[in-house]
Amino acid sequence: MIFEGLADKLQATFQKLRGHGKLSEADVNEAMREVRMALLEADVNFKVVKDFVAKVKERSVGQEVMESLTPAQFVIKIVHDELTQLMGGTQSRIAISSRPPTVIMLVGLQGAGKTTTAGKLALTLKKQGKRPLLVAGDVYRPAAIKQLEVVGKQVDTPVFTLGDKVSPVEIAKQAIDHALAYLNDVVIVDTAGRLHINEELMNELKQIKQQVKPHEILLVVDAMTGQDAVNVAQNFDQDLGLDGVILTKLDGDARGGAALSIKAVTGKPIKFTGMGEKLDALEPFYPERMSSRILGMGDVLSLIEKAQENIDIDKAKALEKKLRKEDFTLDDFLEQMQQVRKLGSMEQILGMIPGMGSLKNKLKGAEFDEKELKHIEAIIYSMTPKERKTPAVINGSRRKRIATGSGTRVQEVNRLLKQFADAKKMMKGFAKMKSGNKKMPFKMPFLQ
Repeated sequence: MIFEGLADKLQATFQKLRGHGKLSEADVNEAMREVRMALLEADVNFKVVKDFVAKVKERSVGQEVMESLTPAQFVIKIVHDELTQLMGGTQSRIAISSRPPTVIMLVGLQGAGKTTTAGKLALTLKKQGKRPLLVAGDVYRPAAIKQLEVVGKQVDTPVFTLGDKVSPVEIAKQAIDHALAYLNDVVIVDTAGRLHINEELMNELKQIKQQVKPHEILLVVDAMTGQDAVNVAQNFDQDLGLDGVILTKLDGDARGGAALSIKAVTGKPIKFTGMGEKLDALEPFYPERMSSRILGMGDVLSLIEKAQENIDIDKAKALEKKLRKEDFTLDDFLEQMQQVRKLGSMEQILGMIPGMGSLKNKLKGAEFDEKELKHIEAIIYSMTPKERKTPAVINGSRRKRIATGSGTRVQEVNRLLKQFADAKKMMKGFAKMKSGNKKMPFKMPFLQ
């Protein structure tokens, strides 16, 4: 997961500081040495690291910090503020034109994920009420046009293409006319890439830019390439002039250096991040939220937004009523698991909850995978309506029948029934605490 190594190292460094009642300059110097090493190991640009550490150190050895009752917390706040500024300070949005269509040109090297990102961006804009048009401007890569057509169909967005015999410049030009005629208010041009930056590629992109005058030129770059991503961003910006960056594959085993270096080196903001292969896995980039996640402070706002987007509020209210009446069934249990699964993996969810970093590491690999969820679905669907409503009636012979019907083992049926009983008991406790306005025995930040 992105920034995991960096997050662990920084949190360990600040844990040592918390053991000091007061901080000396030597304490701060030692901490900054460890911060420097952690950032360099995360593949952050050397000059960026040098400037960052100098700024944090300058603020941390100030009189205000040294005399603070909780100096370690003060230093963490300074690091949080500086990390946020390093990544751009505030969220940078797509510049929507007051005179449609807004033209967005996606550029980048081959393999960065431009075509898939074009579909993800179209889906994101559709959710905002826009009517995007995808433009197949890559006439060189085999099956590139077909790939965009497949992606367009998946996100229910029209794709404009003139085949692979027409120049990309002419395709982009005619796409604008098409958008005007069919009332598409956003045009997303998927351009060709190369294995490396060359003059031929840049000349073609410059011609497209000159012809369609895009409102946004966004570089799609693979976060897994580390410092190479920063170099690519610099070259594209010098030759073409970028308006922003979309970092893909941030859900992979990336060290995160690109996210921390691109804005500082190029001055261009990261506007979106790709957090998975699914077409809804494109997220707006919030520097402050990312900084909080790196320092183990969680990202409650993103968690709430995910929940609002993926969880049916009416169904949640209906479930609460069932809990109060103690009428929670196996059908409800399955439905809840399916809804929570939409939020992402357990590791991703825990990473957004303040103070849950250590638990996230312990539970690695413990989340449901699709195969396990299918097993649970098969077991529950193999039960009769009466068994799903009243699991207490499921005796030994019924368990054997359910296992045979679902293609699983009796042990798996037993485990599911125990999980259901435990979940029902826990939810019953939550319902009672809420209705009785009692204090919870432990603190969960997202429930406060």
